[in-house]
Amino acid sequence: MPSFDVVSKVDLSELDNAINGIGREVKQRYDFKGTACEIERSGEKVTILADNEVLLRQMQELLATYCVKRGVTHESLEYKTPEAAAKGALRQEVTIRQGIEQAISKKIIQAVKGSKLKVQLAIQGDELRVTGKNRDDLQAAIDQMKEMKLGLPLQYVNFRD
Repeated sequence: MPSFDVVSKVDLSELDNAINGIGREVKQRYDFKGTACEIERSGEKVTILADNEVLLRQMQELLATYCVKRGVTHESLEYKTPEAAAKGALRQEVTIRQGIEQAISKKIIQAVKGSKLKVQLAIQGDELRVTGKNRDDLQAAIDQMKEMKLGLPLQYVNFRD
């Protein structure tokens, strides 16, 4: 039986490349001269440090721009509220969302089953396995999932015939 997996993963090496590009641009740009603006990733979190709100907003825009350039979807980044740091600076945590949460998985399953497609969906940890009797049903299930506005980038991988 043909099957595929639905996952939501971020390529961390591409995200690191985007963060390194931001670091180079911050060192070169005139409006960032003499500021303590920096960005770094540790594990599943990106930390943005800026002197004030205007610079913080510019750093967020740089992150969005560089992520798009490197093929990392901006939807996979979840911004926390900025908090005060040392010397009046602002620090903002950005969480990298990996995997499909249980609630979103159930929402996807209800929508696909409600469309009366002849496919079976199973939750396997933080991903979904979709199986069906023919490829056309699987492609219709992919189309159904693409139409849903989940706010989470989905990838369809590991197709087996």
